[in-house]
Amino acid sequence: MTAPLVASALPLPLARRGKVREVYEIEADTLLLVASDRVSAFDVVLREPVPHKGAVLTQLSAFWFERLASVISSHFLSADADEIIARVPTLEPVRPTLTGRAMLVRRTTPVPFECVVRGYLSGSAWAEYRRSGTLAGEPMPQGLSESARLDPPIFSPATKAEVGHDENVTVAHVVRALGRSQADQLQQASLALYEAGREHAARRGIIIADTKFEFGTSSDGRLLVIDEILTPDSSRFWPADRYEPGKSQPSFDKQPLRDYLAGLKQQGEWDGNAPPPPLPAEVVRATSERYLKAYELITGKPLEIG
Repeated sequence: MTAPLVASALPLPLARRGKVREVYEIEADTLLLVASDRVSAFDVVLREPVPHKGAVLTQLSAFWFERLASVISSHFLSADADEIIARVPTLEPVRPTLTGRAMLVRRTTPVPFECVVRGYLSGSAWAEYRRSGTLAGEPMPQGLSESARLDPPIFSPATKAEVGHDENVTVAHVVRALGRSQADQLQQASLALYEAGREHAARRGIIIADTKFEFGTSSDGRLLVIDEILTPDSSRFWPADRYEPGKSQPSFDKQPLRDYLAGLKQQGEWDGNAPPPPLPAEVVRATSERYLKAYELITGKPLEIG
């Protein structure tokens, strides 16, 4: 079993270190993304990594990028360590770090918005609807309940936040920032990706309640879907056989971890700020199992763990 990875350190120029990934420069038009096992909750990065989380995010994204290539092209080139090392032989000594969790991608100029699609009323969308009857400032039908299915799904963009929460914005806000043409292109691509993804997931017993996509423009001006796609970190995955509208749903993500920390907050044992409390081994293990199960259900095979 591979050891959990808190942070990578490759013999390449480091372009950026994000919440989960390190981004390395390969060539002028190529980057290498390495997904760690870091995990955050309530906007705090926790000390304990979640084993196999980075590999699930990388390999599940690779699955979707290839499966949905007919919907829209992506920045994806390879998530195979052998192929990556063949292209960059100096990475051979760090093969264990790359295996499963590294992805070679085209460099793009990121679009400065998260492109969220909501097929069910949950999370921050439910909180806003309950408060004001709107979603990202747009009026919604009356009488909807928590976790209600939204037909058709709703494109609900948000600003990107390196620290803290993304902020929901209106489509009109995106139009003002990017122009009508690109805003329409983002909306159409997001909805098409979501529909294709949720149709596949439904056949595998999973409801994709909502998700967020990121896009970038290539050097030749094409819009590409980038970063990760339809993973437990970017989406809410619910088991279809346990879906009950009118309440929150169980999910294939870091729910065990969030539930544990929420309990500490309710009991006054943690104020929600750094430093975070230590996580019991069983909470870390349960969270890892959720990620692995999501991968297996969606792809139809267990994740290969070296």
